[in-house]
Amino acid sequence: MPEDYECPFCSIVSGRAAASVVRETEATLAFADLNPATRGHTLVVPQQHAAYLEDLDPAVGGQLFEEGMEIAAAVRESLGPDGINFFLADGEAAGQEVFHVHLHVVPRYEDDGVQFVANQSRADREELDAVAERLRGAL
Repeated sequence: MPEDYECPFCSIVSGRAAASVVRETEATLAFADLNPATRGHTLVVPQQHAAYLEDLDPAVGGQLFEEGMEIAAAVRESLGPDGINFFLADGEAAGQEVFHVHLHVVPRYEDDGVQFVANQSRADREELDAVAERLRGAL
């Protein structure tokens, strides 16, 4: 992230930039994505700037997902999608483009053409056990 980065989501939170707000809480702001993948695609962001998950207060992270769940329920009721994806990219390698934590709530419709693709392959148990041990050690 460049040193002179001007956060577009902070501009929205502060009211300096326009947004189609769905709901605002003390901790979060939910608004329509300017470049929606599908009809109803909504972003949920923390009110307080946090570039990455490691910068986000865990309690606010919980509120972010709670709000995402409520937005998803409203999307289901009002737009009738066939499903919903949550997506959160943390870091450039993960596809993060705006460096303010944000949860995408993406309604899915039959044949909408949206794809979240991963090149997955079956891992062997020894490798899985080794990774799990490293993660346990880091916790």
